[in-house]
Amino acid sequence: MSTASHIRRSRRWVLPLVVVLAWLFIGGPLGSFAGQLSTVQENDNAAFLPQSAESTIAQERLTEFAGDESVPATVVFEREGGLTEDDLTLIGQYADDMREVDNVDAAGVQGPVPSEDGAAAQVVVPIATSDGEELQVAVDDLRLVLEDTPDGLTALVGGPGGVLGDFIEAFGAIDGLLLGVALLVVLFILLVVYRSPVLPFVVLFSAVLALGLASAVIYGLAKNDLLDLNGQSQGILFILAVGAATDYSLLIVARYREELRDTESKYDAMRKAYRGAFEPIVASGLTVILGLLCLLLSDLSSLQGLGPVGAIGIAGAMFASLTLLPSALVLLGRRAFWPYRPSYGSEHTDAKGIWGRVARLVGRRARAVWVTTFLLLAIAAAFVPTLDEDPVPQTELFLTQVDSVDAQEILDAHFDADQSSPVHVVTPEDQLDATLEVLRDHPGIAAEGVAPLPDVGGEGAAGVPAPRVVDGEVIVFAPLTDPAESAAATATVRDLRTDLDEVSEDVVVGGQTAILIDTRDTTSRDRAVVIPAILAVIFVVLALLLRSLLAPALLLVANVLSFGATLGISALLFKYVFDFPASDPSTSLIGFVFLVALGIDYSIFLMTRVREESIKQGTHPGVLKGLSVTGGVITSAGVVLAATFAALSVVPILFLAQIAFIVAFGVLLDTLVVRSLLVPALSYDLGPRVWWPSRLWHTPDHADPETAEMLHLGREDGVKVD
Repeated sequence: MSTASHIRRSRRWVLPLVVVLAWLFIGGPLGSFAGQLSTVQENDNAAFLPQSAESTIAQERLTEFAGDESVPATVVFEREGGLTEDDLTLIGQYADDMREVDNVDAAGVQGPVPSEDGAAAQVVVPIATSDGEELQVAVDDLRLVLEDTPDGLTALVGGPGGVLGDFIEAFGAIDGLLLGVALLVVLFILLVVYRSPVLPFVVLFSAVLALGLASAVIYGLAKNDLLDLNGQSQGILFILAVGAATDYSLLIVARYREELRDTESKYDAMRKAYRGAFEPIVASGLTVILGLLCLLLSDLSSLQGLGPVGAIGIAGAMFASLTLLPSALVLLGRRAFWPYRPSYGSEHTDAKGIWGRVARLVGRRARAVWVTTFLLLAIAAAFVPTLDEDPVPQTELFLTQVDSVDAQEILDAHFDADQSSPVHVVTPEDQLDATLEVLRDHPGIAAEGVAPLPDVGGEGAAGVPAPRVVDGEVIVFAPLTDPAESAAATATVRDLRTDLDEVSEDVVVGGQTAILIDTRDTTSRDRAVVIPAILAVIFVVLALLLRSLLAPALLLVANVLSFGATLGISALLFKYVFDFPASDPSTSLIGFVFLVALGIDYSIFLMTRVREESIKQGTHPGVLKGLSVTGGVITSAGVVLAATFAALSVVPILFLAQIAFIVAFGVLLDTLVVRSLLVPALSYDLGPRVWWPSRLWHTPDHADPETAEMLHLGREDGVKVD
C-alpha cells in the first residue's frame, strides 16, 4: 500500500467527526424550536376551512361588521333549588368584573340572563382576540374572577371560548409530556432490541436532532404565515419525526452489524451497509413525503398544513439517519454494540431464530398462508361501515373532565336556546324582512331571540335600534333551540341554507354549526380526491423502485386491505370497548395517509432486500432470505413506530386518541401479518412472475449453499443449489 493511500485511510475518521460536530453545534440549538411551536398554532375550527366555505365568508363579514374578531365565552351559574336574590346581585357584580379582563369586549358582555326555572343564569362574554395564547389567558382570568363563589353556587366558563381555551391547554401537553413519553418508550424498546447501553442513545440522539431541525424549519414557515400549524399536526410531527428517524436508524444499524461480521474494516463495513440501506430509506422517505404532500389537495387548511408539516418531519428524519447516524456509528465502530460486539468472521444468526422458522413456513405452505391471512383481513375490513362518523360536539372531544364540558351540561339542562353560538346570517338590506320571517318561522330557531346586529347610536321605528348596514348588507343573529353541535342543530342550519337561498342567492349562513357542517362536507370531498392521489403516487414510486408493475399493485392491495381491517376492528373497539361517542371523518383520512404511506415502508424494506437476493439467487430463495434477514429489524421498527404513535393518547383529546389507536394497531397488523405473512407468501406463490415485466421475471432459482442450508431448501422445493 502506498504512503498516500495509507494516509488517506488513516484519516477516514475526519469526515464523520466533522459531520457529528456540525450536527451538535448547528442542529443542537435548533431543538429549542420544538418547544416554541405552540406559540404559532391556530386551533379554531374556522381556521381549518377553505376561504370559499360559506361559514368562512360569514365569519369574515362578521369581523368587518364588529370591527374585530371575537370568540364568545358563556359563563354559567347554577344553584340547586334556585338562584337567590343575593346570587343574582353577585352575578351582576361578576359580570362587571369580567368586563375588566384583558381582551374582553366590555361593551359586548350580555347578561346575566336567568333561566326560566330560576336555577341558573348565563353571561355571554366576547373575547376579542384571534390569538390562541391570549384567548387561553383570558379564559383563565375569567375563571380567576369566579374562584371565590359562595358555597352552593356553581360558576363555570364554557361556550366556544371556554372550549377553545380548554383545547389549547390540553394541547399544551404536546410540548413536554408527549415528547417525553415518546422518547422514553423508544428508549425502552431499543434497550430491549439491542441489549446495549450505548446504541439506543446514539439512535435516540439522532432522532431528537432530526426533530429539532424539522421544528426549526416549521417554526420559521408558520411564523411567517407560509404554513398552517395546529395542535394536532404538531403532535403528529413529534411522533412522526422520532418514529421515522428511529425506523431508518434500525435499518442502517442492522445492515452495519451484518457487514461487520463479513468485513474487518469498520469504514468498509459502513460503506457496504450504507449502499444497501440508502435506496430503501430514500424510497421509503420519498414515498411518505409524497403521500403527505397529497394532503395539499385537501380543502381543509388543517390537512393542508399537516401535509407539509409531516413531510418536513420525515425529511429531517431521513437526513439525520443518512448523515449523523452513520457518522456516529463509524466513529464508534464495534464498540457501539457493546457488550454484544459483532466480531469479524462471526456467524450470522438472523435466519436461525423465529424469522427463519417463519420463512420456512412461508416456503412450505405459501398458498395456504396468503389465502388464510387475506380472508381474515377481509373479514375484519367488512366492519368498516359500522364506523360512526356522526357529528361529535366539541364538549365530547375531551377524554377528561373540564369546566367547559360541565358548563355545557348546565346550559343544556336549563336553557332552551343556545345564546353563545347563534346562527349568523348575512343578508342584503332589502331582503332583511324576508330573512327575519324565514328565521322566526323555523322550529329550530328561538324566534324571540332573532335580531339584526344593531347600529351603535342608531334608532329605528318605535324605539327599536336600527340595524347596522355595511356595504348594503345586514347581519342577523338567530339563537338555536338545540345545542349548536347537535344533529338537530345541523339539520336546522341545512334547512335554513336551502330556504334562505330562495330569498336571495347572496344570503350567507355562518356560525359554529355552519362551521361544523362545512368541515364535514369538505372532509368528504377530500377523501374522494386525496386517497386516489396517494395510491397513484405510491404506485409510481414502487414501480420505479422495484422495476415491476405487478409487485407494486400487490403491495398496494395488501396495504389497503390492512388499512380496511384496521378501520373495521377500530370501529368495533371504539363502539363496544372504548365507548367513544363517534369519529370525525378526517380521522379515517389521516389514518389512511399514515397507515398506507408508513405501512408501505415495511414492504419497501422487505421487497428491496428480496429483489437484491432474487438477483443473486432467484425469486423463491430470495423471498425466504429477504424475509428471514429483515424480519427482526422490520418488526422492531414497527413496534417502535406503533409505540410512538400510541404516545399520542397522553393528550386527552378524542381524535388524537383515535388516530393513536388506528395507526399503532395498523402498524402492528401491517408489520406482523401483512409484511411477515401475506406479502412474502403471495410473492413466493407467484414466483418470478411477481417481477413482471422486468428481466427478473425469467430468472431461475439457484440458491447459494448458505441460504439453502439455513432455510432447509432443496430440490423438493424446486430450488437448484449452486
